[in-house]
Amino acid sequence: MNSEKIILSITQWLKNYSLKSNTEGYVVGVSGGIDSALTSTLCAKTGLPLLCLEMPIFQKKNEISRSKKHIEWLKKNFKNVSSKNIDLSDSFDSFRNSIDNSSDEKKTLLALANTRSRFRMLTLYYYASIRNSIVVGTGNKVEDFGVGFYTKYGDGGVDISPIADLFKSEVFKLAKKLNIIDDIIQAKPTDGLWDDGRTDEDQIGASYNELEWAMIEMENGKKAQNFKGRKKEIFKILKKFNKQNLHKIQPIPIYKVPEKYK
Repeated sequence: MNSEKIILSITQWLKNYSLKSNTEGYVVGVSGGIDSALTSTLCAKTGLPLLCLEMPIFQKKNEISRSKKHIEWLKKNFKNVSSKNIDLSDSFDSFRNSIDNSSDEKKTLLALANTRSRFRMLTLYYYASIRNSIVVGTGNKVEDFGVGFYTKYGDGGVDISPIADLFKSEVFKLAKKLNIIDDIIQAKPTDGLWDDGRTDEDQIGASYNELEWAMIEMENGKKAQNFKGRKKEIFKILKKFNKQNLHKIQPIPIYKVPEKYK
């Protein structure tokens, strides 16, 4: 891949979208992960105003540290970058103490994890609204179209998705090309939604490199039965997540009134 040309192309695409939509910049949630680091850097390169939001909810210290370091690096290199730290821990805790829990603890924990993401979405759109700005998504191709590993109307609730056609390996290549800090490049991918700090691989059961390989093989017409051992297992993991999260990957169903009833 031609990293330099892709960076220029995405940057121009972002700028064109903002100009055509009569908006005045971008809002990005910065988590301390590689995807939000790349996305925020691409937005910064447009020269238009960029607001980076840190939105911790009982976050791990290493995640907070990485996001702060990245924002400091952005501000040092781009004059159009500003930031805010909005600690949502108390708001989330108040919500958690106001609702009923399911008898199924796993369902409760998953619902609360997704609620964290939705609290952040609300915050992003609040600031986008008062700044006449665009909420920029940070999902990559494997997350958005492979396994559907995001929260519906949470981190999936965005206006535009500049890196959604990039595999995770390509995200890393662009990040290295842009000299994004090593702390972020070396960190294990995590969604930051769980108190125990579990990684994406812990939750999915496969690494992004493995999932990327399976997606490419699937696009080439291969099936799980074409492989053995770990490769077959990876295929099954991809298919399982893709199937159960299809409601997120595809547009929402819309009822069409039959012509005979009109």
